[in-house]
Amino acid sequence: MNNKNSRRSFIKKATLTSAAVTSAPYIFASNFEERLLLTRDYIPQNYSANDRINLALIGTGIQGIYDTQSALRVDGVQLVAACDLYTGRLERAKELWGDSIFTSRDYRDILNRKDIDAVIIATPDHWHQKITIDALKAGKHVYCEKPMVQKAEEGEAIINAQKASGKICQIGSQGMSSLGNEKAKQLYEEGAIGDIVMLDMYNDRYSAEGAWQYPIPPDANPETVDFDTFLGKAPKVPFEPKRFFRWRNYQDYGTGVAGDLFVHAFSTLNYVISSQGPNRALATGGLRYWKDGRDVPDVSITLYDYPRTDTHAAFNAAFRINFIAGSGGGGGFKLIGTEGEMEVGQNSVSVKRSKLNMIPQGYSMVSFTEDMQKKIREGYAQENLEPRSSSLSTGTTTWEAERDYKGGHYDHFNNFFTAIRNNGSVIEDPTFGLRAAGAALLANESYYKKQPVNWDPVKMMLT
Repeated sequence: MNNKNSRRSFIKKATLTSAAVTSAPYIFASNFEERLLLTRDYIPQNYSANDRINLALIGTGIQGIYDTQSALRVDGVQLVAACDLYTGRLERAKELWGDSIFTSRDYRDILNRKDIDAVIIATPDHWHQKITIDALKAGKHVYCEKPMVQKAEEGEAIINAQKASGKICQIGSQGMSSLGNEKAKQLYEEGAIGDIVMLDMYNDRYSAEGAWQYPIPPDANPETVDFDTFLGKAPKVPFEPKRFFRWRNYQDYGTGVAGDLFVHAFSTLNYVISSQGPNRALATGGLRYWKDGRDVPDVSITLYDYPRTDTHAAFNAAFRINFIAGSGGGGGFKLIGTEGEMEVGQNSVSVKRSKLNMIPQGYSMVSFTEDMQKKIREGYAQENLEPRSSSLSTGTTTWEAERDYKGGHYDHFNNFFTAIRNNGSVIEDPTFGLRAAGAALLANESYYKKQPVNWDPVKMMLT
C-alpha cells in the first residue's frame, strides 16, 4: 500500500466532503473536531401477495425473534411458519405474528412445505450445519445465524451445498451491511489511518443476562421441551432445562464468547480491510465468577497475528471479553494505524489523527550538555521531520447515521432479500462466514489446548 498517495487521497476527499457539508476549509486541522452525517436512501417497494417472499423461522428463541422482527420490516416479506423445540416459543410465535402461521417442533415439516421460499436458522450452534444443508437441499434460501458452524471443519460442506443448490445463503453477523461498516471500509481504503498495526476489540458486561443466565420458564419439562432432539449429535445426558435455555454456556452446543462475540468483530474487520483472516492465535482466560455449571470461560483474552497481504500490512489483533466487569460494562472496536485510529460501530465511525513526534523532547536530552543539546536540535531541524502539514492533518471527525436510519440488522436482511429477488450476491456468503467463524473459533482451540494454534486463512483450515 502506498502510504503517501493514500494519505493525500484521504485528506483531499475529506476536505471536499467537509466543504460540501459544513463549508469548513479543512476537515482536519490542529485539534479539529467535526461531526458529519451518514445517510442511506431506501426506495419503498409495493409487492402483491403473489410477489411476496414467504419466510419461516427455525429456532424461535431470543435471536430468532429479533431476526424475524428485522426481516419483516423489509418490504414484500411475510412470515408463514415457525419451528422450535419448546412449545412455549411456538405459542409466543403465534402471539407475535398471528394464529394463522404454521408451527411445528420438527424443522423438517418446515422444509417440506412448498410455500416457503426462505428460512432463518437461529438454532443453537451445533445444529447450524445440518439444518443449513438440509434447507439448501430442499430448495430454500437460507439466512443462518452466526457463527456459521460450531467447528471449522464443518464449513466446507455448507459452501458446497450452497453452490450445488444455487440458492442464496447469508450468514447473520447483523452489523455487516451497516452504514458504519461501509464508511469504515471507504475510509480505510482512502488511507485514513495509514497502515494498520493493531485491532483492539473489547466487550465488558456486568449482568446475569449479559453472561447468558437466561430465564428458565416454570413449565419447562420433558413434555414441553423436546430435549432429545435438542441434543442432536451432542453427548446424551438426562433432561436439564439449563442446558436447553442456557445452551451458550456449554461446549457441547455453543461456541462460547468466540462464537457469540468474536465472530462479529472478525466479520467487520475482514470486510473493512478486505482480509482473509489471521494465521495464528493465542488465548487465555478462565471461569472467574459465573460458576453455574457452565464449562466455557467468562473472561477471555485472545491475541491474533495477521500476515501481510495486498490490502493490509502485518498486524496484531487483541480480543478481550469480560462478563464480570465491575466498571458496569461497555465495548469498543478500534483499528489503530500508523497515522491514526478508527473506531467503528454500526451507526457511526470516528477517525482520530494525531501528530507523530519525531524530534526529541526534554526527557531524552537531559544527559547532554547545553552546547550538545543545541547541536542536536539544529541537526533535527535540518532534516525537517515535522513539516507544518503534519500538524494540519490532525484532529477527530465522526460520521453518524441519521436518526431515522433503519439500522444494520435491517440492512443485512434487505441485502439478503434483494439477492433472492435479483438472483444476486450477498455481503456475507458461506465462504466469508467460514473465514469469520474459523478465525473466531481459533480462540477456543488455543484456550482448551493451552497453546498457540496456526490457521491457513486461504484454505480455511488448521495447520
